[in-house]
Amino acid sequence: MQLIKTLTASTALLVVASGSAFAQEMVNDMTLVSWGGAYQNSQVKAYAEPYMEMHPEVSITWDESSNEAVAKMRAMNEANNMTWDLVDVVAADAMRLCDEGLAMEIDPNEILAAAPDGTSAEDDFGDLLVSDCYIPQIVYSTTFGYREDMVPDGTPAPTDICALFDTETYPGMRSLEKRPINNMEWALLCDGVAKDEVYDVLETPEGQQRALDKLATIKDSVIWWSAGADTPQLLADGEVFMGSTYNGRLFSAIVEQNQPIAMLWDAQVFDLDGWIIPAGLPEERLNRVLDFVKFATDTQRLADQAAYISYGPARLSSAPLVGKHAELGVDMAPHMPTDPANAKNTFLYNYEFWADYRDDIDAKFQAWLAQ
Repeated sequence: MQLIKTLTASTALLVVASGSAFAQEMVNDMTLVSWGGAYQNSQVKAYAEPYMEMHPEVSITWDESSNEAVAKMRAMNEANNMTWDLVDVVAADAMRLCDEGLAMEIDPNEILAAAPDGTSAEDDFGDLLVSDCYIPQIVYSTTFGYREDMVPDGTPAPTDICALFDTETYPGMRSLEKRPINNMEWALLCDGVAKDEVYDVLETPEGQQRALDKLATIKDSVIWWSAGADTPQLLADGEVFMGSTYNGRLFSAIVEQNQPIAMLWDAQVFDLDGWIIPAGLPEERLNRVLDFVKFATDTQRLADQAAYISYGPARLSSAPLVGKHAELGVDMAPHMPTDPANAKNTFLYNYEFWADYRDDIDAKFQAWLAQ
């Protein structure tokens, strides 16, 4: 697999440098994998549709399987039948796929566009290039929304993450993602663990059990979700008082749909979304992917994406270009997770930890859920 990955990367760099051959040897269809919903729509509007306008011969099929990308790519690799061309994943999953040889290693300065002022892609993306196989697109956060009209009379609106566990002050159901990531960290924070010690505690069996025990205090009040659209719908229907989801999903519910929902930014967990290219793609498919990726991750395209969803672009050069929502005319900067007013108390997701421990803690978490 390492040999395949190396050869594929070499082929990629050769193709990028080879002008006319690059244009002549591309397939005209791609299957892109993403998350659906408002985020995928922002990708469609910001760079898929503009790319297809430039290349009317190209068709793009979307698969909304990013949440299962690791398992599905493992299965496709085992069957020697990789049907995906470009896959949107979070950083920890990119690291796992890279370590397993399922994602192609890339040289950002060779395959990605430089910034308009000539700054190299590597410097423009900076510390967000967390893996040799990863092409970041956006910074987003997982945070909470709550129903403003379900806050008990005479009770202040929640401002602290630990309102999640305070069902006496804030009664009602909660919605949490059906996986350990974020839930385990919030549980330890609200069980008294210092923010900078959370992952030291969580790497021990005792610490993992401590997190599960804290979650057990609200387990009977939790609806577990798997799709990012679930919590906004549960909130809109009044089935939960508060729930976690991606900040862009909540932006859509609050600003676009005018739902009586407010954001709880405290201890929001920053993360990255970005592309990985499956290792070992046939040359003609790889050529098309590389052409698309160079366009889709340039400075303007990542800034354009922020006109459709409240996620911060991964390039430094894109940030000054972020303006108003393309359809609503709303100034987008105050809705970004990175806005100073929203980022007073953030929690930094540890990519390396979850790349190393995800499978083991997943198994333990799912067994706990089944109890």
